[in-house]
Amino acid sequence: MPIRIASLTHRIAKNGAMLHKATMDRVHSLGADHEPSEAEQALAEERRLLKEERAKRQAKALQPRAKAIDKLVRTHHPQAKEKPKEKKEPKEAKAGKVHKRSRADKHAAQAAALQAASRAPKKSAKT
Repeated sequence: MPIRIASLTHRIAKNGAMLHKATMDRVHSLGADHEPSEAEQALAEERRLLKEERAKRQAKALQPRAKAIDKLVRTHHPQAKEKPKEKKEPKEAKAGKVHKRSRADKHAAQAAALQAASRAPKKSAKT
């Protein structure tokens, strides 16, 4: 079962201090040749588990995380149309309808009128 604490560093340091104290008590009272006590073995086992849990968390932190874009769900999937629409033929102009002259035609007519006026013989003011 995973250990449910936010930071393992403080817990490992605390455990290490208790393990060191238990080891030093045993060494000073019984000598270095004696086997570790059950409490000392329990502390060593807990320290090993804490270090394994820290290693797991560090490995998990290196893995790529899910992005918000990955969580989006498309709600509409457009379907391809079976056949394209047929193009309509342009409507024929009615016989009675007269089209307006274009801007270019108007300017061309005005330029032609000005040129014709300038070439025409001038009338004198006396006559």
